[in-house]
Amino acid sequence: MSSVIVPTTLAHLEQLFSAAFGPSDAPAVAAYAPGRSEIAGNHTDHEGGRVIACALDVAAHAVARPRTDTLVRVASEGYPAFELDLVSTDAREDERGTTASLVRGMAHEIAAATGIRPRGFDLAMCCDIPSGGGLSSSAAVEALLGRTMEALWGAQAAEPVALAQMCQHTENAYYGKPCGLMDQAAVCLGGLALMDFANAREPDTKKLDLAFEDFGYALVLVKVGADHAASTADYAAIPGEMQAIAVRLGHERLCEVSRADFDAALPALRREFGDRAVLRCIHYWHEDKLVERRWRALNIGDVAAFLELTRESGASSAMYLQNVAADLGHEQPAMFALGAAEHLLEGDGAVRIHGGGFGGTIQAFVPLEQLDAFCAQMDAWLGERSCRRYVVRGEGASAAWL
Repeated sequence: MSSVIVPTTLAHLEQLFSAAFGPSDAPAVAAYAPGRSEIAGNHTDHEGGRVIACALDVAAHAVARPRTDTLVRVASEGYPAFELDLVSTDAREDERGTTASLVRGMAHEIAAATGIRPRGFDLAMCCDIPSGGGLSSSAAVEALLGRTMEALWGAQAAEPVALAQMCQHTENAYYGKPCGLMDQAAVCLGGLALMDFANAREPDTKKLDLAFEDFGYALVLVKVGADHAASTADYAAIPGEMQAIAVRLGHERLCEVSRADFDAALPALRREFGDRAVLRCIHYWHEDKLVERRWRALNIGDVAAFLELTRESGASSAMYLQNVAADLGHEQPAMFALGAAEHLLEGDGAVRIHGGGFGGTIQAFVPLEQLDAFCAQMDAWLGERSCRRYVVRGEGASAAWL
């Protein structure tokens, strides 16, 4: 834990804690959970496909101390403090879309997994993961809370994928967002990982120790100026349309559908569901193969192939998945950011939409010798601090007594 939460951050958290709850010398738990970047597999996880994702060098951090009752008090830097009582861990409609829903949901999940009755605590939290930027700040907070509760309540730490599943259920059932498992799995696993979600109950994962800088490139994420959280309905329509077609063909997810059956039914599916839904299914199969090929390229160090396949992935998302612009009118912030980045790179590196899409961020792999000029120009066009370089963080969500 000491290598993940630096002393200055711990000192800052203790100051936040004292300001919110008063000074205390009682034993405390420190917890950490990173943000994440989807490297490959745009909207494939919820259909049982494959994804490559990595933890990033931004994170949510917390210090927590136990209470003797069931009250939870949370002071989150930059946000209003709140409290809730864990005498009940049932989902509440009035908490949907709030951090309180994540606390209650994770308490329910940890209690159900361990048999431990939830107990209260005071928690001070700070987070440098950009909110609404598609870097999974909500998944990080879920994992942070889960690891905190495990430590405070004396539970054995769940395996990363098991914790990720608890986080996903919390986000689906308590927070109200129909996400797949990729965000939470990346946050809990840490590092760079390939995830295969064909078996939803026991996803297969593999990790690779890799730094993009070793190949001469920086991982850059650019804020497009539109909060992706504002497009939750557009985001939800993607798995909704894909799964409606899967159900029409007798299955729950596209990974279970035969390509031959899909091809044979394509004219009828187009009439029933429309062009966009069919195109999104075409994207799924195309993108899932690209994940396999990009993982192979990374494992053998073929950065040229990785970048070419990244560009192909971005084109598929824009043309077939159609998660770059919710409304193809005058305002297209993500498409503008993509166009501006490609205009600057002039064929070097690679650019693609990032994560759920519609808003949030775009992803670019930028040659190191062009990095400063690229970031300076993107900031000039999109606003100061829009463009940031990230590095892969090896550690996943964790917590420990101080």
